[in-house]
Amino acid sequence: MMLMEQSQVPLAVLPVAQFKEHLRLGTGFGDDGVQDGVLETYLRAALAAVEARTDKVLIERDFAWTVTAWRDLDAQTLPVAPVSTITALVIVDRLSAETVIDAAKYLLDKDTHRPRIVSSSFVLPSVPVAGQARIEFTAGFGAEWGDLPADLAHAVMLLAAHFYEHRHETAVSAGAMPFGVNALLDRYRNVRLFGGRG
Repeated sequence: MMLMEQSQVPLAVLPVAQFKEHLRLGTGFGDDGVQDGVLETYLRAALAAVEARTDKVLIERDFAWTVTAWRDLDAQTLPVAPVSTITALVIVDRLSAETVIDAAKYLLDKDTHRPRIVSSSFVLPSVPVAGQARIEFTAGFGAEWGDLPADLAHAVMLLAAHFYEHRHETAVSAGAMPFGVNALLDRYRNVRLFGGRG
């Protein structure tokens, strides 16, 4: 299984000005924007860390996920949430020939933690030996920073500030997230049961 990001979070969406206020950086100087690149880096790092911890995509973007076999014949749980749309299902054989599956043959079962692609009949299209299925989809809470749930947005700010404040340390205690960030993320964590099934 491989998940590939097909698009990135645009710089215009990142709350750099809001992050400056959060850090209480001085303003009104001639070099106000000198740290913008650094602040962007820490915001992106915090976004990535929060997404990895929760399996939630914060800012909407496109993904392609490949699998070599279905976990269940009639449905496949997607690796991240929330998913707003499945844009394509493509079966690729061992010679890399691609077959685009008619969208009427599957549907998206939306779920906060475990969205799934589900067959609209009995089974999903078979994946050939040494081939793969590629599911292309759009995921995220929304296209703008304001679309995020307030607690997730705050967790990103706290974590980005933590990264910024500890940027010169060579050893951080086992890479642990600050307690406040963990407390905000707990309800979004995806608890996996039955070996990740479902």
